[in-house]
Amino acid sequence: REYGETSERPGEHLGLEGDIRMATNIEFVDQNPIGKSTRSNPVTYLKAYDDIRKLYADQPLAKQMGHTAGHFSFNSEGGRCEECKGEGTVTVEMQFMADLVLECEACHGKRFKDEVLEIKYRGKNIHDVLELSVDDAIEFFGEDSSSNSTCRRIVERLKPLQEVGMGYIRLGQSSSTLSGGESQRVKLASFLAKDSEQRQIMFIFDEPTTGLHFHDINRLLKAFNALISNGHTIVIVEHNMEVIKCADWVIDLGEEAGDKGGEIVFEGTPHDLEQCERSHTGRFLREHNKSITK
Repeated sequence: REYGETSERPGEHLGLEGDIRMATNIEFVDQNPIGKSTRSNPVTYLKAYDDIRKLYADQPLAKQMGHTAGHFSFNSEGGRCEECKGEGTVTVEMQFMADLVLECEACHGKRFKDEVLEIKYRGKNIHDVLELSVDDAIEFFGEDSSSNSTCRRIVERLKPLQEVGMGYIRLGQSSSTLSGGESQRVKLASFLAKDSEQRQIMFIFDEPTTGLHFHDINRLLKAFNALISNGHTIVIVEHNMEVIKCADWVIDLGEEAGDKGGEIVFEGTPHDLEQCERSHTGRFLREHNKSITK
């Protein structure tokens, strides 16, 4: 609210101290879905799909047929299947039962008209590309990135998804199928992909490691460090010991939960937190570091 942004009513507090204007903006990166439409997906959220559509519109057959980048969008009329409106599925409403979701009989789930699917780039049509995982797409477009500027931009926009451990998701995967943690990491990737010169943003993350494998947590930490190296500040609400031990500064709230908590038990470095006998977090952090040492 201090920055003029709309927000929920803040909890009870005595005040805010320090120079608030040292940060240029506040970004709360939560686990809410990245898009309400079933046609939205991570690749459109990161604007990588704009370059993919341009690449296909530049193909000789597309020019011969008079197809523009708009024909490769499932959000507008032209090249999308009009039977399912680019969804790939048709929903049949059932009066007393759950709705039935069936594959579109016109496009067989491919979301585009046959004439659009005839246009290929290195043997793959637009549907084939949307079925690729992020990792496979980076490899596919990366082979031409040195000679093709559009392919280079596609790879550059997809790389942040790989960096936050989202290389396994499909380019055309509906945003509605992503978990809260996955949606949060897509948002993080979008900030990594931005070419903005804006610095000193305070990012607030709520439990970003939810559901992540240990290997992917390390990748997430590297993504955080990339933001920090660009002059940003990251505040994380987290219980994962691997994240806590890598923090520059820890504020431990407790000692217990509910009405027995809410007090600042400790403020300082992770190393000093280990020495705090009052802190449950400090005890778990000691045990975590001992297990790694062994």
